[in-house]
Amino acid sequence: MNINEAIDLLKNKGYKATGKRKDILAYFADKDGYRTAKDLITHLENRYDGVSFDTIYRNLHLYDEMGILETTELNGEKHFRMNCTSHHHHHFICNECGKTKEIKVCPMDDVQQTLANYAIEGHKFEIYGLCPSCQEH
Repeated sequence: MNINEAIDLLKNKGYKATGKRKDILAYFADKDGYRTAKDLITHLENRYDGVSFDTIYRNLHLYDEMGILETTELNGEKHFRMNCTSHHHHHFICNECGKTKEIKVCPMDDVQQTLANYAIEGHKFEIYGLCPSCQEH
């Protein structure tokens, strides 16, 4: 999803596309990988004096609910990234820097055979480790 698609989605759902909301979208669109709310707040503090944690978390939750952002949990903290919904895939996520690499393999074919009598409603498959850059440090 790109910024314009996200803004259109917000407007279609009755939300205002404020400058702060656009800046949040631009932050995630420019970053490769998952980032925390703290990362975002640090970034926005340069532009907005006294940026509110509540405002940031409320917008992150809204973007997650609307499918604009993807979320994952790393080291006990929620991380966010721009949703890349162009096709079904999974990610390798670097534990150090948060960068991601797309994984085109999906284990669900095997899992569906194993759980033939179960109604699977969704899945999430992620692999964690260190990217090549972080392994060098």
